[in-house]
Order: sequence, then C-alpha cells, then structure tokens
Amino acid sequence: MKAVQAAAAAAVGFPVAVLALVLGGAGADASNPAAGKVVSGLNLAVMPAAGRQYAPWYIKASESVAGECPQLAPALLAAQGYQESGFNPSIEGPPTQYGTAKGIAQFIDSTWATWGKDEDGDGTALGAKDPEDAIMAQARYMCSMVKKAGRSGYDGDPVHLALAGYNAGWGWVDYYKGVPPERFAEGQTYHYVRIITSTAAKWGTAFGGQRGQLSTEGWTKPVDGPLGTPYHQSGTSWSSGYHTGIDFTVPIGTTVRAAGPGTVVKAGAGVSYGNEIVIRHDDGVYSQYAHLSSISVSKGQKVQGGQTVGLSGNTGNSTGPHLHFEIRTSPAYGSDISPVPYLRKRGVTL
Repeated sequence: MKAVQAAAAAAVGFPVAVLALVLGGAGADASNPAAGKVVSGLNLAVMPAAGRQYAPWYIKASESVAGECPQLAPALLAAQGYQESGFNPSIEGPPTQYGTAKGIAQFIDSTWATWGKDEDGDGTALGAKDPEDAIMAQARYMCSMVKKAGRSGYDGDPVHLALAGYNAGWGWVDYYKGVPPERFAEGQTYHYVRIITSTAAKWGTAFGGQRGQLSTEGWTKPVDGPLGTPYHQSGTSWSSGYHTGIDFTVPIGTTVRAAGPGTVVKAGAGVSYGNEIVIRHDDGVYSQYAHLSSISVSKGQKVQGGQTVGLSGNTGNSTGPHLHFEIRTSPAYGSDISPVPYLRKRGVTL
C-alpha cells in the first residue's frame, strides 16, 4: 500500500513526495442506486456494485477490531478500500524501491508479511491479492495506527491520523504532528483523508435504516436549553471549516440525557471535544455529546432514551459552556449528518 511505501521512505529521510494514489476510479462521489439494504451500518444500496460482494468481509473486519478500535466502522473500511483500489483485488501499483502495492488494500510484500493471514481458509498463494485476507489485514493495520494516534497526543481525530499514516506513512504524521497539510505531496494525503471520510458518511446508514419507519419510542432532546451554533455553520474555529453538530447553550452542570436507546461505544476524555460520549442506536446511527464536565456512563453500557449520561461543561476546544451534539453514521469524526432532520424522524422537536 502507499502507506507502507511512504513509511519506508520516511524511515530513510523523508523524500520530497510520496507515490501517487492508485485511485482505480475511486472518488467521494461514487454511488449506485441499485436495490440493496443496510447491514451493520453499511448501506449496500449506495455502494458501487463491485464492492457489495465484499460487504460481509468489511463487516467482519470491523467486528474483529471493535473491542480496541470501535471507530473503524464497516463503511469507513469499505470507503478506504474503494479509494485504494476501486475494489479491484488484482490491481498493482508501479514498482518502487520499497516494493509494489498489490490488491484491494494495496499492501507491499514486507508489510503483508506482518499483517497478512489466511482468513478465508483458501491458502496463501494469492497473498495481498486475496481480497478477503487483505480486508481483514487492512482493519488490523488501521487499528494499530488508531491506537498509535491515541497515544500520540497530536490534535485531530485518531481515525484521520490513522488514514494519513496508512497513506503517507506514520513518519509524516510525526513530522507534522497531525494530518499532513494540503501543501504536502500535492495534497494527496490531505484529500485521501477527506475523500474517505466523506464517502464513509455516504455509505453509512442513512435516515431510513434497515427497519423502514424509525421508532420514536424513548427519543428526546439531549438537554433542556435553547439552540446555539447551528449545523454546518462555517468558520475558522473548526478544523473541518464548519460546525459538525448543533450546540445547546446551557450552563455547566446541566443534565445531559441519551437522545435515544442504544449502547455506549465511547465515554471519556478526548482532545478537541473534551469529555465526550458516543452512543450507537438501533439503526446503526451514532449520537455524540461533547465538552461535558462529567460522565456517568461507561463504554459497553446499554442506555435508555432520556437516561442521564453526564453533565454539560466547557472542556476541550470550547468557547464557553454548552453541549455540542452530533448525529453520525459511524463513531468517527467526519461522518456527521444534520441532527435536526434525523431527530424529527425520531419524533423529537427542537
């Protein structure tokens, strides 16, 4: 994969640029409206036809690392695979001094030796060109970098840092102490991260979910208070260039409730978001509660809609006391969707 090529390059002194992306027809605009359904938060109806056959493996790969890296949702791994190879398991990149990137996840031989395993039981003759084996290895390698990102202390979402490391090599993430800027390598890594997170948001569970009409039972406003900064307001205060959720202007210590029933997948200190909670709901959509002063639930705990999960605060990158609230198609930053229409479909009026 291009990540390891650049990682090797970083180890020998940072060349001027990393190798070009093998797009294979990939792009953030990809969609296919053919009939399909939502499975484990992966909307098969909007995935390219070439990728649907691998959906069970992206789901399996996500589940295999969920205990350590719940951020690696099936839609994110699938979007990364599409960006790497266009779901072409036979593709090869150009030969380089570091090796040749091969297969659906673009591994080179030296890195495949570390991460590759015979996951589907059909032998190892294909190596990195065995798509099922490569998808599982992709998840393991990504998880290793998500954990490295969490230990790094660098600003930015760990998934974004991991994607940058996969593409450019972790050496460049260390060099920039974050995702390399757009000026680096003609924007290849910068746009790699943005394209994959955007595509993952499109391929994640959409409003309808796998259950048709969404249940409204147990759904409520996350906090009693007026709305503040709206969704997608632009500005330099946010690394994405826009506000990824909605704010409720409430004083520190205001009771924060689970917007709906679900399972807590994250509860603890973050970086920009301060103390935060992320909850997975029945349709595979996630809600996020940020800048909390205290947290009263733990990872893996099942919660009911309206249950107290914490108290509002002013932790992290915050300009004043408030609750920042997001609806996402994965646990990760960058998969946000507009919270207000979603909550309305759940019977909540803001």
